[in-house]
Amino acid sequence: MKLSFLIVCVIVTLFACEVKTKINPAPIEGTWKLVTGSLIEKGDTTVTDYTQDREMIKIINATHFSFLNHDTNKGSDTTRLFAAGGGKYFFDNGEYTEFLEYCSDRQWEGHEFKFRVDIKGDTLVQSGTEVIENLGINRLNIEKYVRLR
Repeated sequence: MKLSFLIVCVIVTLFACEVKTKINPAPIEGTWKLVTGSLIEKGDTTVTDYTQDREMIKIINATHFSFLNHDTNKGSDTTRLFAAGGGKYFFDNGEYTEFLEYCSDRQWEGHEFKFRVDIKGDTLVQSGTEVIENLGINRLNIEKYVRLR
């Protein structure tokens, strides 16, 4: 009888943990639209307004992230652009690490990128240094997103 009661308690506890995870996802989970992106490299700063001529969203679930980036002219002029990627991630107390497993620019695959993430209301700011030695990339990347509902 005691063993049956213990098994029922364990099952109820496990179910309650699963329900809690579904009801209260991590604050980073959701769909985010990129508003601005700033790249600082070798003393030069490039700011991109993602509300003009291009769009990017990042989708984050409990275990994976993905991003989709394209021009808003449907590829009909010189601003033609499409980029996508994704993989697993780790998030804890504002520290966010992406493990890029898939990318339309295959040279970026297999790299890890560490960022600091600050979320205030529906705004997420992600900043960190991207380094890919064999491509000569070493730059600070600061991105500002808004949550899509």
